[in-house]
Formats: sequence, C-alpha cells, structure tokens
Amino acid sequence: MSEQAYIGKELEIFAKALRWKAYFKSEIDACIGKRVLEVGAGLGANTGILCDGSQTEWVCLEPDAELLGTIRSKIERGEFPRCCTARGGFVSDLPAEESFDTILYMDVLEHIEKDWLELENACKHLTIGGKLIVLSPAHNFLYSPFDKSIGHYRRYANKSISAITPADCRIVKLIQLDLLGIFTSLANRFFLRQPIPSEKQILFWDRNIVPISKFFDRFAGYRFGRSIICVWERVR
Repeated sequence: MSEQAYIGKELEIFAKALRWKAYFKSEIDACIGKRVLEVGAGLGANTGILCDGSQTEWVCLEPDAELLGTIRSKIERGEFPRCCTARGGFVSDLPAEESFDTILYMDVLEHIEKDWLELENACKHLTIGGKLIVLSPAHNFLYSPFDKSIGHYRRYANKSISAITPADCRIVKLIQLDLLGIFTSLANRFFLRQPIPSEKQILFWDRNIVPISKFFDRFAGYRFGRSIICVWERVR
C-alpha cells in the first residue's frame, strides 16, 4: 500500500462550508450510482454530505495515513452510513478487476501532476455507463498563494478539462459554479495574498456569497464560476 502525507490544513476549515457542499451535491447527486469510489476522501467531509446510505458500497480511498485514520474513526463511530469503508493508497493500488458505478474526485485532481493519466487509470475501474465526476477550482487567472501553498498544480477551464477526457469516456455534464466567488478569489490573489483563508472568511463566503451565487449561476447558464464540475460517462 502506498502512503502520502497531506501538506495542507485547509480541510478542517472547508469542512464547515455546508451550504457550498449542499450546492454541489445538488448538481451531481443524480450521477452517483450504487458502488462508489471517492478518491482522496480527506477527512470525509464530502463523504458525509454525498453518501446518503442508498448506496451498496462507498469506498473512501485516502493516501494520507492520518486522514485515513480519521475516516476510519468516523466509520467506527457510526457517523457515516454502513456502506462506507476506508482504504489507504491510490487508484493505481486497486485490484485490476475491481469496478465501480461512480468514481469521485472532489477537489483532488488539481493536486495530481499527471491528471490525464490519473483519469485514464480511473476509467479502467468504471462499469460501462458508470460516471467519473470531478469537482475542481476553475480558471488559472485565479491561481493564488493559497493554491500554491496546498499543492495545486493548476486550475481548470472548460477547454483544459475537456482535453483530458479518457479515451473510453464522453462528457455528459460540464458546468461552473460560484460566479460571485470569483471576486473573493481575485481579492485574495491581488490584495490579501493569504496562503490559507481564515475560518471567518470561509463562513462568510459560505453563508452569504454561495446562496447569491446560486441565483447568478443559473442566470449565467453555469458558464462562469470559481469551481468547475465535469462528469464523464464510460461508453466502452
């Protein structure tokens, strides 16, 4: 089993962004099948939002030993549905024959240098008709000291994320969320230049900006936002 130590501490802060998590859940919920692999599950903050117990299997895959221990503790305490299990390692460590209906990368793919290769390997573990779902930060012009400090290689645009489509997959959904959040990112990049936002800032964004963004995202046709969601379907 491979291990990796996580270099950032922002997970604890963003775990409190409950309105944001509920928002992106509403956009991908219909694409989540019965057997799910969540790559880079972190503290399990997204697991607790996305896994509702209707799944038959939900595997939290996490290479960081400390974070993996946190997820396992939550499972043991019954904080997650009974379908949840936790494993250490990477997609490359999975048995070749193991497959899933859905594979999730929730704010994970931007941390992986060879993102195209990661998705190709993930696609091999999808059933035909299965969904590969990525949520990532959008727009390289927003790349900030925060991105650098937590190991982001890039942010994505529609064109760049489409370019890494696995050979056996097709895009079935491509949207951007949190239009107003772009302005908070710009403020951080050019004025605040913080390596990590404060809890107060995250809670302000989550409670005040995200609800307004939901309205403007619809008005803008989900074409421009601080985060990007891409859903692929395996077709062969």
